[in-house]
Amino acid sequence: MLINEMVIDENNMGFIPSLGTSFQLNSTAKRIVELIKEGKTKEDIVKILSEESGEDWRKVYIDVEDFFIKLKVYGLIQ
Repeated sequence: MLINEMVIDENNMGFIPSLGTSFQLNSTAKRIVELIKEGKTKEDIVKILSEESGEDWRKVYIDVEDFFIKLKVYGLIQ
């Protein structure tokens, strides 16, 4: 998965060296990428983000699902 190559700088810019492509990430997207790189499943990520933010897991699930779809569109995950 190309997402594992992503390097995120202090300005939340994610860079994939093999593609030469950069992405601007917000703090939630950055956290999701970190959790993916740790090997967490989508369900794990929803639970963790829900606990960290105090948001209802259903709202978090919608946001995480949307982000995963975007990652697939960009070819960063399968």
